[in-house]
Amino acid sequence: MSEAIAPVQTAEDTLAGMKGAFVESLTRGSKKIKADRAVVIAESAQLVYKRSIEDLQMDIKTAQRERDNMLDLSPTTSDSLELAKNFNAAEFVAVDQKIGLKIRELKIKLEEAQARYSVLFGN
Repeated sequence: MSEAIAPVQTAEDTLAGMKGAFVESLTRGSKKIKADRAVVIAESAQLVYKRSIEDLQMDIKTAQRERDNMLDLSPTTSDSLELAKNFNAAEFVAVDQKIGLKIRELKIKLEEAQARYSVLFGN
């Protein structure tokens, strides 16, 4: 009895018969791997950069509102005013200047972040 010996399958033959994302991922070339990694890295960096720009914009608005709210010297109602003896002019000026510098610094950071974002991501 002579039985035919089954031909040995090569790895390529075996993989050709297999389908699915797992096998596809295992067999992708180095160019595809590099491209996939680049997409993940670029998207992550872009999202974080966008978020940091949005955070700076929000910080600027918050500081501007804080500064504007300092002008509201009506402690209880819109008809009342803070008594002159309770108003500390030196403290008011110091806080106003501090907030002003904070706003300026945030605007500089925002300008730099937006310029760099444009360089890095072309938008």
